Amino acid sequence: MSLSRRDVLKLAGAGLGVWALAPWLPSHRLPAEPAPFPQAEHLGRVCIGGKVEIKARPDADSPTVGILYEDAVVAWEREVVGVNLHRVNQRFVQTPQGFIWEPVLQPVRNQPNQALTSFPYAAEGMWVEVTVPYVDIFLANPPARSPWLEHAARPRLYYSQVLWVDQIKKDQQGVVWYRVNERYGSYGDIFWARAEAFRPITPDEIAPLHPQAENKRVVINVDYQTMACYEGKEEVFFTRVSTGAKFNAAGEAVDKWATPVGANPIWRKLISVHMSGGTTGGGYDLPGIGWAMLFVGTGISIHSTFWHNDYGVPRSHGCVNARPEDAKWVFRWTLPVVPYDPGDVTIPMPGGTLIEVVEG
Repeated sequence: MSLSRRDVLKLAGAGLGVWALAPWLPSHRLPAEPAPFPQAEHLGRVCIGGKVEIKARPDADSPTVGILYEDAVVAWEREVVGVNLHRVNQRFVQTPQGFIWEPVLQPVRNQPNQALTSFPYAAEGMWVEVTVPYVDIFLANPPARSPWLEHAARPRLYYSQVLWVDQIKKDQQGVVWYRVNERYGSYGDIFWARAEAFRPITPDEIAPLHPQAENKRVVINVDYQTMACYEGKEEVFFTRVSTGAKFNAAGEAVDKWATPVGANPIWRKLISVHMSGGTTGGGYDLPGIGWAMLFVGTGISIHSTFWHNDYGVPRSHGCVNARPEDAKWVFRWTLPVVPYDPGDVTIPMPGGTLIEVVEG
């Protein structure tokens, strides 16, 4: 099958291009141009489905001056405190178009990378992090297996997601492509994506922090939605997080989503993992979740988050959602230490660093 560039564009526009092509998609001259993002150092990506209103002032009741939809990217000028009644978060982002309620914008940057042609740190691949607002991905081994792909009109990976690259190829236009996949928790889907969207993660980036410190523990307060790290009695790190949601979208109490209160040691750590669970209407299926630290046997963990910016408010199905940079710091600071390859370690009892989930 031979497809022209115009043919591929038509297929992609119809929502069929990802599924209609042969396994190594770049050889069929896929569109090589990256998305045109705003020219600004700090950007925000609309990270929720449906529409987002741009307000004239940092006030939810002020006039609406524009509408944005999922994956729209805007210049992030500054954060301001405003008014949004009946919401915990009162922060807004000022953009050139107006003000947007901050929890619906993922803070992102557009930082393309020099494509590599070989693996610098491990013989069989490398860990990478997405450093652009989003990058389109193309399925290398159809049909799709993951539930999230069934609902994705244009499958994408987003800023801060962490994946494993196991092949590198150059297409007929000279564009370098990475074959990306998930080593842990995957349904088996494999993708091709433009190499410059990914920054290689170095072994130094996962090297332990404060390795000589004693009596390390993490305290997560579900009432205040905070996470603090202690070395003995000294607090060395503090941030806001989002723990298990107390209510679903219909306003109904959902105790089963609560983050379990109690003290448990970390029993497994992974540089990246695919997470899924729940039930129809209340489930989730999320690829490329970075810096996961499991501390409850049911799969409850601290991990990086890319699908909301609502820290300080319970949002999860039991896990502890953290900003990517915060999750990475805690990942490096806690025990056990994770080797670059394979990027996963399970520790027997008595386990690793203690995670204390408390109330009040």
